[in-house]
Amino acid sequence: MSEHILHHLGPFDVPGFSPRHVRVYVPPRRSHAAPPVLYLFDGQNIFHDEPSFAGGWHLHTTVARMASRGERVPIVVGIDHGGEARIGELSPFPTRMGHGRLEGFLEWMVRDLVPRIGHAFGASSDPADTGIGGSSMGGLAALYAHFRHPYRFGRAMSMSPSLQIGRGALFDWIESQPRPHPSRIYLDAGALEVGGHLLRATGSLAQRLAERGYDGQSLKFVAAKRGAHNEKAWRRRAPGAIRFLFGNRRKR
Repeated sequence: MSEHILHHLGPFDVPGFSPRHVRVYVPPRRSHAAPPVLYLFDGQNIFHDEPSFAGGWHLHTTVARMASRGERVPIVVGIDHGGEARIGELSPFPTRMGHGRLEGFLEWMVRDLVPRIGHAFGASSDPADTGIGGSSMGGLAALYAHFRHPYRFGRAMSMSPSLQIGRGALFDWIESQPRPHPSRIYLDAGALEVGGHLLRATGSLAQRLAERGYDGQSLKFVAAKRGAHNEKAWRRRAPGAIRFLFGNRRKR
């Protein structure tokens, strides 16, 4: 069916990084308005099973199904990771594998990729319509990107974020940043991840955000009692995340 066509773009030259491929899925549209857009790290995992190490999220079929029900859904952009360089390129902080390189990767996205997607697919440039997301290291990178470039990414989808990176440096870093406007954050973790440590850390982050004024309209925290750290778990929770981030848009 035509609504399941994926657009394969690239390879793009990314300064300081390996060439990068990007996969784009444009769901069926019922409106002439510019559609929202969701940029996701680890693009090999977002759609089909074949490129993924442990199975894909099948987001092309998920958002197509949601669109057929009249739900508001985004264009989905999956940005491939760099293989063995993945941890370094998705970390904003130093790790045992070297310096964090996320700043440079985000610079390419903001300067080159986001405008390119907007021009090629008619995606909205409004930050309230633009999300960034991922799982594990991608979830960490998404939170950082939202607070670092709020004028570009007004929505963040952070699944099982690797909050241990930099010895929890993201907590203090976020508190040092002004609250983005607009801002809507989806945050989750599973009880079976890292012996429950990740769920406790993610819950602590959600509490800190609530103390800064985030409410049920701007923050959703999901504690998955049987959630594990794998693609199957993130695939299961993705529809709810998309629904929260892009459904029922509030006027600013």
